[in-house]
Amino acid sequence: MTDMRRFKTFLALFIWAAALFSCGGDKKEESDQKAGPTQTAAKTPAAKKKIIVFFGNSLTAGYGLDDPSQGFAGLIQKRIDSLGLNYKVVNAGVSGETTSGGNSRIDWLLKQPLDVFVLELGGNDGLRGIPVSETRKNLQEILDKVKTKYPDAKRVLAGMQIPPNMGQKYATEFKDVYADLAKKNGVTLIPFLLEGVGGESKLNQADGIHPTAEGHKILAENVWIRIKDLL
Repeated sequence: MTDMRRFKTFLALFIWAAALFSCGGDKKEESDQKAGPTQTAAKTPAAKKKIIVFFGNSLTAGYGLDDPSQGFAGLIQKRIDSLGLNYKVVNAGVSGETTSGGNSRIDWLLKQPLDVFVLELGGNDGLRGIPVSETRKNLQEILDKVKTKYPDAKRVLAGMQIPPNMGQKYATEFKDVYADLAKKNGVTLIPFLLEGVGGESKLNQADGIHPTAEGHKILAENVWIRIKDLL
């Protein structure tokens, strides 16, 4: 083989090897690019959802509804999901609950973390004629316990009103408890949870106390306008 032929053969082999190396490098780079995002995504855990606790009585529990998720707490969860917000609603409503019962129960509830706490209690106190001073004391203690356990949690107080069956003085003092406590504790106040529903027969069940599914839609709006900026 002449020197010229050897040179041409060597040059062809060199070009072929260079091309093969280049293709292999491109494939590896392409493979790395494809694998990169997948590997990164696998290493990034899903953001943990924050917790909103609705702590109340039969209104929160959705008493009398075919499906508890039709209650205002469940409707708030649906609104949150529709907006893609990373929050989970915990419905901690117990029918018949008084502020005294809630004050006893709150310690157990606080064993689980929370980020937003909505306190809806007192209606049953008013219906039973429990002294306003007792209602105020229990609500304050519940708010204190939440703050002590979770100082960064946002607290919301749902206001309640009652008919003047127990006398106008009692009804007025009862109503004022919520505004007073909200101001004293620096918490968000829902002035009257049943605004637009209380006293409206078509929006309440036969007992005249518990809202229908349509009534709960209004309650959900009353709540949402007060808590949306906290999320």
